[in-house]
Amino acid sequence: MGASENIKPGYKVLMASASPRRRELISQLGFDFEIVKAASTEEIIPDNLYREEIAVHLAKEKSDHFNNLNDNEILVTADTIVWIDGKVLGKPAGYSDAFQMLRLLSGKEHYVITGVCLKSNKKFVSFHAETMVKFANLSDDEIRYYINNYKPYDKAGAYGIQEWIGKTGVEHIEGSYYNVVGLPVQRLYRELIKF
Repeated sequence: MGASENIKPGYKVLMASASPRRRELISQLGFDFEIVKAASTEEIIPDNLYREEIAVHLAKEKSDHFNNLNDNEILVTADTIVWIDGKVLGKPAGYSDAFQMLRLLSGKEHYVITGVCLKSNKKFVSFHAETMVKFANLSDDEIRYYINNYKPYDKAGAYGIQEWIGKTGVEHIEGSYYNVVGLPVQRLYRELIKF
């Protein structure tokens, strides 16, 4: 493909995200795209939401701040959570929080759930993707090593599967690997083509 070609001519995809991982992933899908600054909002989760409803709710909150789109623009917002033992793990508040999250994940299965919203001037669609991840038992030394060397404070569940801990600690996944990185790109691609 030449530099000016894209898979959906005439349309521009706007990705509202500060995540470098999401930026990289969306840049590889073949769309004319632009990164736009997402409004910083406090992530407040209503008590009545469960699992994927939380991820979709947070993604929708991000999209609510964009109301003046051009007719050829499609806004994409996303939010990823980790779900384990009936509770949600977002981004860790600091070292201690990251350590506790990784200790909780050690030796267990958990679910990485990304909510995604697509919005234009005429249409709104939301969906979610879910991936099961199984961690091996992690020693406290391994957890400390990972946190000290990779500083995973901007990641839900305090880990990035593409980093050292994914290579050494993840035993098994079911579902999209890229969803765990932060964006279910195969599903997003299909939804953008249909949109």
